[in-house]
Amino acid sequence: MSSSFIPKRIALVLNLAMVAIQVFLIRSVSSMNETNSYLYHKCSEAEGKYKSKSPYEGNLNFLIKDMYKDTFVRGFVYAYHGDDPNTVYILLQCGGDSYGFKCGSCLSTATSELRRRCPMNKAGIVWFDKCLLKISPTAFFEKIDDKNKFYMYSTKKVSDPALFNVKTKALLTELTAKATRRSDKLLLYETGEMKLGKMKLYGMVQFRRDLWFTVCKTCLDKIIGELPKCYDGKEGGRVLSGSCNFRYEIYPFLDTVR
Repeated sequence: MSSSFIPKRIALVLNLAMVAIQVFLIRSVSSMNETNSYLYHKCSEAEGKYKSKSPYEGNLNFLIKDMYKDTFVRGFVYAYHGDDPNTVYILLQCGGDSYGFKCGSCLSTATSELRRRCPMNKAGIVWFDKCLLKISPTAFFEKIDDKNKFYMYSTKKVSDPALFNVKTKALLTELTAKATRRSDKLLLYETGEMKLGKMKLYGMVQFRRDLWFTVCKTCLDKIIGELPKCYDGKEGGRVLSGSCNFRYEIYPFLDTVR
């Protein structure tokens, strides 16, 4: 029979070290989860529901499985499968800072969450910090979606709301112009920053890759136009629709490496 003896002082130090490691791990996991937070979802009841083991469910499962074969280097997938009335259309749009592996990871999270929040719904949409996933029994390629939209904003306000509103709109409008002047549609996304006295304003705009530049500009101009009404002097805010989105903050919020 063997035994070991550890002085109380050393044991206390070891226990404190273990607690510190556990706290660090908890914070690390929490931080990683926050990088792709669930934002919002919308289940469409108009299209009805599908039954378990039905042709519609089979087509949906086929599409999701097939999407995992993609490398997600473009951060965008639009596909459909099946014959009417069981055709399924699906779209994945990842954030401009989340292509490749991050995009595939977000697809996994989004499909699971959409099934959980919209069980058996033929149509639905879910937004995460890193991607948007949409399914429908109706084709929506190159069609603008402004029915699915939601708002997020900070509860804190800046000291000079009027000036801040003007500067924020100017930055987002400039980013929209740059994004819609690109020579190709590989990356319909733009980021930038603007110095505001002692602080900086950071902004981002993005729209779906299947939309035409003119449609994209119209989509972004429309939601940016809502700034004074919905975000009057707020330190941060974002609008996400089924076609385009923007975000601004007074701190850096994007991944620098995709």
